[in-house]
Amino acid sequence: MDSKIRYEIEFPINSSPQLLYQYISTPSGLSEWFADNVNSRGEFFTFIWNDSEEKARLSSKKSGEKVRFKWVDGNNKDTEFYFELGILVDEITKDVSLMVIDFADKDEIGEAKLLWENQISDLKHVIGSV
Repeated sequence: MDSKIRYEIEFPINSSPQLLYQYISTPSGLSEWFADNVNSRGEFFTFIWNDSEEKARLSSKKSGEKVRFKWVDGNNKDTEFYFELGILVDEITKDVSLMVIDFADKDEIGEAKLLWENQISDLKHVIGSV
């Protein structure tokens, strides 16, 4: 079985870092663009898409800067995979970008990146950064 490969994509976003952070770190913010519904109980978040649901643990967060969700198995034990959403601000231009770090099978990276592009497009519409 092929192991998943880590990849990064950066998306310029016309938004304040504070506003963007609300959309990447809270269940209500994430449910507006990332999943159909997001519930949280403590550090565990449940992401719901159509008929499927995945659980992740908020494994780290740096207020206003980044969040990392580690996928968990059926026993709420961490897997080796996670996705991270980080806010980058250019020191000179003050341009804001969202850095996505995720994992995918080698032959699915293109498809995974397209999925992120679609989701980030939804995020931009929600925050008016189009």
